[in-house]
This record gives sequence, C-alpha cells and structure tokens, in this order.
Amino acid sequence: MAGHPPDKPSQPAARDPWVLDVEDVHKTFGTQEVLRGLSLKVRRGETLVIIGRSGGGKSVLLKHILGLVAADSGSIRIDGEELCGLPERKLSRIRRKIGMLFQEGALFDSFNVAENVAFPLFEQGMKNRQEIFERVRDALHDVDLEAHMAKFPSNLSGGMRKRVALARAIVSRPDIILYDEPQSGLDPVITDSINLLIRRLQEKYRVTSLVVTHDMKSAYQIGDRIAYYRDGTIYFLGTPDELKANPDPIIQDFIQGRSRPEHASE
Repeated sequence: MAGHPPDKPSQPAARDPWVLDVEDVHKTFGTQEVLRGLSLKVRRGETLVIIGRSGGGKSVLLKHILGLVAADSGSIRIDGEELCGLPERKLSRIRRKIGMLFQEGALFDSFNVAENVAFPLFEQGMKNRQEIFERVRDALHDVDLEAHMAKFPSNLSGGMRKRVALARAIVSRPDIILYDEPQSGLDPVITDSINLLIRRLQEKYRVTSLVVTHDMKSAYQIGDRIAYYRDGTIYFLGTPDELKANPDPIIQDFIQGRSRPEHASE
C-alpha cells in the first residue's frame, strides 16, 4: 500500500502590499471638521504624493499617521497594526518605523549637524557610539553633506538644512518616510535636487514615501501615484498621467493653477 506523500513545507505568509491603510478617518477641531471620512492606502515601496489647497488638513493627516493626533473615529493601520486607541508606549514602538521631514526642517539650533542627525538614534535608546557615528555618517553621505558634520544650522543654506533634516529622517532606517512640504522656500534648482534625493533614497532603501506638496512639477517628478485632497477627503487617486488626463474641471483648475470665483471660499 502506497504511503502518504510527504507534507509540503509551509510557505511564509505573503506580506500585505499596503504598508499604510487609512480608513474612514474623521477629525474635528472645535467646530471645524478637518478630516471627513478620509480613506487612503499606500503600497509598500511606493512614493505617494498628496496635493491640495493650503490649510485643508494634509499636514493633520501626517500627524495622525505619526500618532501625534488622535482620530475621532476611523482606522489607521501600519503593517496591519492598528494605531487608533493605542497607548503611548505602543505608539512609540510603531513610530520607529516612520521617519518625518517637517516643513521647516525643525532642526535644533544648539546642535551641530551630526548631533541633529543622531537625535532619533539617542531617542530610540541606541548607546553604541561607534554605531551611531557610522549611521550618522552614512545618512549624511546619502544627502551629500558628510563634510559638514560639525556645522550648525545657522551656518547652512535653506537647501542644506532640508538635506540635514532628510538625513535625520532616514538615519534610523525607517520603513516609511513622511514629507511635509519638502520643497517649500527653495528655489527651482534646489527643489529639483531635493526631489532627486527623495527618489534616490526610495530606490536605495526601498522605503515607502508619503509626500505632501503644493508643487505640481515636484508631484509629477517624484510621485508613483498622486492623491488630490479636497474638503477633508481624497477626491482623486491615480498615476500622474491619470491625473493630467482627468477631465474633471475641479481637478484641472487645481493642477493648472486656475482660480474661479465659485471656488474662492474652498
């Protein structure tokens, strides 16, 4: 009598392609409803750009993803793990997966470049000075600032400060990087260099990037997909080519920079 065939080796479970899953998130400050049932999924390893009018709540969304602001309702999952309702101790562990480049860089004036970049490593409890130095050196090398480790932020140009902030965002080797207006206040040439860096770092580390910007040229240059945020939710989500080809006059007015009286109060 023939025996049973040998058991097949178990296969590891496939990783969820959505590293970030935001579902039906609502947030109100006082009487102002900022997020109105916002839903958004971000693929592992992609660069997703969020565009939209100023002051609409895009940065508030980033703060929700970081766990700095709690949603009134809805769900935010990173690698399948729910953030909403987590205690601070568990949120801190999830935040280690995320790097953040703040709009103005948010560098410490009293720290030199190396100390600013090393700060997240100390925050995470890393104690090996040699390992910290190597991580900082590698991060600054990635943004072409290795020769400026001893300088202070006051001695740097606006573009250099942004690159230091970017090095700080990647030094802990996060899975996700959040960018809040990385091109703001920069001239077109420096803006282009920052965009090239964002792309280069995505390719080198296979990091997932979520970029808030008002600069349409940058959005087309760096975005695998583009989300148009409007009235507290995602109005459109697609590739740059799909965005350009969309005939919706609301979308075309925004991407072409056209103002109409009926939109003035939006």
